Amino acid sequence: MRIAMIGTGYVGLVSGACFADFGHHVTCVDKDSGKIDGLNAGVMPIWEPGLEALVKANAARGRLKFTTALEDGVRGAEAVFIAVGTPARRGDGHADLTYVFEAVRELAKVIAPGTVVVTKSTVPVGTGDEIERILREEGADQVAVASNPEFLREGAAIADFKHPDRIVVGAEDEHAREVLREIYRPLFLNRAPILFTARRAAELTKYAANAFLAVKISFINEIADLCEAVDADVQDVARGIGLDNRIGPKFLHAGPGYGGSCFPKDTVALLQTAEKAGVAQRIVRTTVEVNDERKAAMAERVARAMGGDVRGKRIGVLGLAFKPNTDDMREAPSIPLIKGLLERGAEIHAYDPVARHQAEPIFEGITFSDDAEAAVKDADALVIVTEWDEFRALDLETLAQSMRGRTLVDLRNVYDREEAKRAGLDYHGVGRGRTSQG
Repeated sequence: MRIAMIGTGYVGLVSGACFADFGHHVTCVDKDSGKIDGLNAGVMPIWEPGLEALVKANAARGRLKFTTALEDGVRGAEAVFIAVGTPARRGDGHADLTYVFEAVRELAKVIAPGTVVVTKSTVPVGTGDEIERILREEGADQVAVASNPEFLREGAAIADFKHPDRIVVGAEDEHAREVLREIYRPLFLNRAPILFTARRAAELTKYAANAFLAVKISFINEIADLCEAVDADVQDVARGIGLDNRIGPKFLHAGPGYGGSCFPKDTVALLQTAEKAGVAQRIVRTTVEVNDERKAAMAERVARAMGGDVRGKRIGVLGLAFKPNTDDMREAPSIPLIKGLLERGAEIHAYDPVARHQAEPIFEGITFSDDAEAAVKDADALVIVTEWDEFRALDLETLAQSMRGRTLVDLRNVYDREEAKRAGLDYHGVGRGRTSQG
């Protein structure tokens, strides 16, 4: 099939490349000529494992193209996916749909009758109704509108796209359902379930799913605090409850709080939707508050581990991106942590395998190191913020010998206390009691 993808950000580029890899002919459209020129030259605007190879392979086969010309991009397309950004609005946190509606108005002028317009962007309930209204207002009244939310994890997006837990399609007519069914037909071999719902249900499903996962993270973080108070190990507790099939083990990893482009934005957007509908969402609201407070408290946690005062102390920070295998710094826990430590007078040396170029505009007054060893050398404390694989097998003994102090604050529970103790380090994990094995 012929597919147009409007937007070459994270969702649009990954989705477009994967659709092309299924054998579809995909044209990705973006107003940013620099981004399009880069993609045509094989330069990726984001860092995602396997994406560069996938894009280059399908571009070489002629199945994946990039253009700034909307009319050329949608010509002959049976489905046009909208995958532009929906950032949180300043002030109220509601999803900003400016880019979505701009794309729809421009699309209405060039789209052919019978085309299916599909929202891939994360949008509030009722956005599909408004898109349909705009299309009709602009004269494109023989066009179907569907919702197809994405559930991609940064760092594992390609695998998630090709082996999804489910494919959710919200559509109001059979033609749209048939087009989406044909687009995703290659995944039927993987027995991926496709769930057809009404359009509004599909829109809400994305927000509800992310909110539920955010609740799980905040829940285990609060249990971690309780574990520290009663001298228990949160990892044992997480395993104990995660083996219950009704709960499951995923998203039960205690840490410095969630970040990224989805959970913070989507939970707030869900609250705005609920408020507009006059419905209380107390659990989600508390989750947002708990997470914000937790991230803000990480600097104090590090300071306590260092005796309460970090002024003039040198701290090596490993990991800046909000999670491993991405360069995404949006809402990263490292941001309030480092800024809080700087405010307390600390000197920060930081290293991240890929996020430095995204982090440099965010932080002033810190030193970016080229590797973990350089970040830790002569440090009074080492703080692990992001659990990159290369931080899981550090030579702790060598690092300890290069440090001035002996404090290890492990915000991701990568190591255990005994291992750190053998290396000569004073270990501080998250939710791990002083007498627990961790």
